[in-house]
Amino acid sequence: MKRIFLAIATCVVLGSCSKDFLNQSDPNALSVSDYFATENDVLLAVNGIYEALRSSNCIGENSGLFYEERSDNTGRNDNQSNSGEPFQFNDFSLLPSNTYLKSHWAAMYETISRANVVLSNINSVTFTSSSTKLGYEAEAKYLRALMYFHLVRQWGAVPLVTKQLKTSDEVTAYTYRVADTAVYSQIIADLKDVLDSPLPDFQTDANIGRVSKAAANGLLGQVYLTMSQTIEDGQSSQHLQDAKTYLEACYNMRKFGVLSEIAYTDVFSVAKKSTCPELIMQIVYKQGDATYSSSIAANNQAAGETVNSQKTSTGVGGNVTGDLVDDYEDGDLRKTFSIRYANAANVKDYFITKFRDTTDAAGVNGYGGNDWILMRYADIILMLAEVNNDLGNTTAAIGYLDQVRARAGMPDYETSSQDANYVAKYPTLKLAILHERRIELAFENHRMYDLLRAFTASGLVTYFQSKDQSRFGNAKLSNISTKDKYYPIPYDEYKLNPTGMYQNEGY
Repeated sequence: MKRIFLAIATCVVLGSCSKDFLNQSDPNALSVSDYFATENDVLLAVNGIYEALRSSNCIGENSGLFYEERSDNTGRNDNQSNSGEPFQFNDFSLLPSNTYLKSHWAAMYETISRANVVLSNINSVTFTSSSTKLGYEAEAKYLRALMYFHLVRQWGAVPLVTKQLKTSDEVTAYTYRVADTAVYSQIIADLKDVLDSPLPDFQTDANIGRVSKAAANGLLGQVYLTMSQTIEDGQSSQHLQDAKTYLEACYNMRKFGVLSEIAYTDVFSVAKKSTCPELIMQIVYKQGDATYSSSIAANNQAAGETVNSQKTSTGVGGNVTGDLVDDYEDGDLRKTFSIRYANAANVKDYFITKFRDTTDAAGVNGYGGNDWILMRYADIILMLAEVNNDLGNTTAAIGYLDQVRARAGMPDYETSSQDANYVAKYPTLKLAILHERRIELAFENHRMYDLLRAFTASGLVTYFQSKDQSRFGNAKLSNISTKDKYYPIPYDEYKLNPTGMYQNEGY
């Protein structure tokens, strides 16, 4: 039996597809040696990498199970459906045999495999312009780096594959976990190549959703910020300086002055998703299309409600923990837009309303046009607040924090610091920034990563177990332990090579 990631690595995921950026057909129709003949073949193969991102098992719009539900933002009370496997995530009772976790692992390595196939075969094609070739290489490297960044934060040491694997011997040779520092080195190398490429600062029109230099700067800044807090390599101070450099480079590329120039609701407007200057990187969905539309608005809607979609819902929708509801400050416009209480007898709880498409184009089937936002400027600004605070630049950190609070209609940090309730909940600037990231970026799959940066493994246990259990429903906060810094290696991976694919501690 072939291992999950290596079985994927040997398949031909070229997306011999239509010219539409979103529409991909049978990826196995041709062998690799026959496929790469023209520039357009390479373009379609690159499109196939983007297509892989869309899956809810990867990082697409419905992937919150692996991110939000692993944090304190969302969860579920149903511990019976699908053998109770989804409930394991927010209950901190995750088993290595969890099939959802295995699918998540496999989906990210499939995306990496597609990138590796492009990069391993692009030199066999003659290009009329070297910049076109370099651009495609840069896109493939960014998407590969993005996947490895998710993998290394979720599992720590993981297999590192940077070429197409063609033989069983190659498969075997790459079946082992590589130190997280080596994975980060590859991520950094790939992203620096993107910055040296001819890609534009931002993509426009039909190319929205493709990689840009602004996206590369933002991601590289986040990589260095994460390393400064989570990697023990003796270079924390240098990583912070590097994080500041690349985050500022991204920030200085912006096409607006301050964040309050952009309405919070505009960020999530289907009508403005191609023009909103806050958006840096997004996964594109196609309104009205049964296959390539967005379903997040309809999926989050609770029974008896119509705010998200024209599609009728009978379930509880996107559940919000009471802990997050309690964390919104009075008067915060983001609460009004992002969550709502559903009064239906089978709900009686808050649900997510941040993603909406009630247009006739989406219709009663809920074929929405929402794009899934991977990176936006409020995220960059709050990371700049975080990195400046870590470097001791308190004034600059507060300035960035206040930009986000001003857009939300909240008092500035100095004023809020005079409020006893605010100070009691967020006694340090670090915790105030962490709170702001939670509220600003709720349901966008950032929260668990933010917590892993903010706390050590033992600190995270203390943080969760200090919370009010009653605000988390059936999920037991007492289950969390230091093992939950990482996911378990999927059981099928571990059992085939217990030495090379050794299990994370505690599982």
